Amino acid sequence: MFQQYTKEFRYNIQLSVPVIMGMLGHTFVQLADNIMVGQLGTAELAAVSLGNSFVFIAMSIGIGFSTAITPLVAEADGAGNKHDGKNALKHGLALCTILGLTLFSLILLAKPLMYRMEQPAEVVELALPYLDLVAFSLVPLIIFQAFKQFSEGLSQTRYPMYATILANVVNILLNYLLIFGTFGFPKMGIVGAAIGTLVSRFVMVIFLWFLLRSKRKFHDYVTAFNFKKLEQKVVKKIISLGFPSALQMLFEVAIFTSAIWLSGVLGKNAQAANQIALNLSSMTFMFGMGLGVAAMIRVGNQKGLKNFSELRRIGKSIFFLTFLLEIVFAILFLLGRHWFPSLYLDLDDISNMADNAQVIKIAAELLLVAAVFQISDGVQVVVLGALRGMQDVKIPTLITFVAYWLIGFPVSYFLGLRTELGSTGIWLGLLTGLTASGIMLYIRFNYLTQKMIAQSA
Repeated sequence: MFQQYTKEFRYNIQLSVPVIMGMLGHTFVQLADNIMVGQLGTAELAAVSLGNSFVFIAMSIGIGFSTAITPLVAEADGAGNKHDGKNALKHGLALCTILGLTLFSLILLAKPLMYRMEQPAEVVELALPYLDLVAFSLVPLIIFQAFKQFSEGLSQTRYPMYATILANVVNILLNYLLIFGTFGFPKMGIVGAAIGTLVSRFVMVIFLWFLLRSKRKFHDYVTAFNFKKLEQKVVKKIISLGFPSALQMLFEVAIFTSAIWLSGVLGKNAQAANQIALNLSSMTFMFGMGLGVAAMIRVGNQKGLKNFSELRRIGKSIFFLTFLLEIVFAILFLLGRHWFPSLYLDLDDISNMADNAQVIKIAAELLLVAAVFQISDGVQVVVLGALRGMQDVKIPTLITFVAYWLIGFPVSYFLGLRTELGSTGIWLGLLTGLTASGIMLYIRFNYLTQKMIAQSA
């Protein structure tokens, strides 16, 4: 019975590994920032967490919107229509650039909110200059996403990975030089981390464009754009897919961001612990995201071929692979829940010894919950990817809103701020929302594929 699914594992892994590595690259930028900034103290780590919470919300909208390009390119590729593939990229690039500039402007306007969020005053003062630079880095990041989603739509997942690896090298080097002021560079603290992030994201988009341009297969796709001539029909198509996809990602990222803010109400140590647990779980989540992209590509191809029984079988094979992988991550989190948080802090710093001990204790408790929600989180994101490949985005958007904001957030708020559970209660709410999302999205996939098979018979 399982062989019809397991025989797809090899190709699914080949397709998804470069995507996973590329997505881990985005997380490694944050990981490098967190580990290096964590050496400065818990207030600085909490400030990076608070600043990034604003950026994560905007980033989720940009990345979610850009995913509209992949199923359109995958469907065009499956149907052998090169013109439609290039059209999707051109219009996607124009819309992503506009969106990136808009999101940057909105973050600047939202900065005064930091003073009204009951966050520690020292954390807010540190976070504000950091936020300005990291917010601007959204512009090159979202332009990069357009090229990335296009490349993945053609089942070429390695090139964005190369660009992301280069960006991480640049980020870590600049962090080392500018956070601590080594080799005569100015010691800029967390502002140095922000500069590293900004420069690395510009390098990333420029490198990927040159890489695609240099390959004969991609050259005609990524050159000779006429942005003066945009077709209303294609713009509407991308927006109709991209806007609901952006909302889906926003609803999930926003509930994790709310966990950062709720943790800030509990104090800087709770917020620092939340940041550590969130960063670790974000890294494992990228494996689910990568497999979700593989699901989107393969399901999109089968949609172009109109082979709906294969579409269903391939989708389920990726769900099963994700489920097995997330069980492995759950075990790792259980075994390493005390050791992993210690990597983020300077345990030899006597002045912060009490704070560091409390942060590690809270983070270990959060990783217990994170171990369980690895499975729910991985499954829901990969099913969501398959539904995007089918270009079904409106009902899944409603499902994610209900799961995270009508089910998950109320549980987080009540258990976190109204009971003795504190930070653990906040994360139990996250677990509840993710599990509800995974169950409802799978029911949707099951219903739609059965309907498509019946109609084509």
